Amino acid sequence: MQEDQSTKEKVTEVIEEDIWGLIQDFWNAGFSYQIGGDDVKITVGMVIIVILSFLLTSVALRLIRSFITSKLMDEDKMKFISVFKFIKYFVYLTVILITLSSTGVDVTILLTASAALFVGLGLALQELFQDVIGGIFIILDKSLLVGDIIEMDGRVARVFEIKLRTTRALTRDDKVMIIPNHKFISDTVYNYTQNHKTTRESVKVGVAYGSDVEKVRMILLECAKEQKGILKKPEPFVLFEDFGDSALMFALHFYVSDSFVDPKVKSELRFKINDKFRLNDITIPFPQRDVHMFYPPGNKIPNNQTTENDA
Repeated sequence: MQEDQSTKEKVTEVIEEDIWGLIQDFWNAGFSYQIGGDDVKITVGMVIIVILSFLLTSVALRLIRSFITSKLMDEDKMKFISVFKFIKYFVYLTVILITLSSTGVDVTILLTASAALFVGLGLALQELFQDVIGGIFIILDKSLLVGDIIEMDGRVARVFEIKLRTTRALTRDDKVMIIPNHKFISDTVYNYTQNHKTTRESVKVGVAYGSDVEKVRMILLECAKEQKGILKKPEPFVLFEDFGDSALMFALHFYVSDSFVDPKVKSELRFKINDKFRLNDITIPFPQRDVHMFYPPGNKIPNNQTTENDA
């Protein structure tokens, strides 16, 4: 019994001194350096804890995102994902700082020592930081969300992704626009769906002088009622805009629920208007000028003018 007891004690001693000691040595292995006169030690254990914290945070954020998005509508789901992307970066940074602080690292020393580096990076990457700050402001003031239809630099596009530095939008001809986020702060951007999805569009047309203007209005409203994609409420309406140089100018105003495809609606509407005008003998004139030549009495018509008239 005594031999067995001594054997167990020796095994326990070996485990504690050799194996466990080896693990401790590996865990505490690392290097140290001075920052502002203070020693900062980076060990293997610290790195492992940071990595594990990062992985656990990533899993937790993924579960939270899945849980919340499962209870949202598709439209609200895309908006939440845009906001959640920025929250994720902030959470990662906070977790890493808290983990380093809990392992004994003085985070204030790192931040103080990195101040000069941050200033240099700020000057070198000024435009990059403007994009990042622009992206944060986009989310905070909700001026732009995934699914919004915007107009920038004469192009209309639908936003499908908002990242920390850039925003991606799909144009009407299926081309992707990559827009730096600072442009949404410095430039003028038209957001067609900021308040609601319904937008008012118009088609303009001119008719010949002498046309029955009431009949023109009736035909335009009839075309709008027959056209798919045009909302019944609010009702379409016609404005007699101006007496043009060679035509009476009208504008048919109507409302659509998806302004991204309104060029197709307008094209089909113009086909209908042209057909109905032909059936009702209403002419769409083209610009023309009448030039009258007057010559004072006693003056002869130039020979070249006579030749041109004869031809």
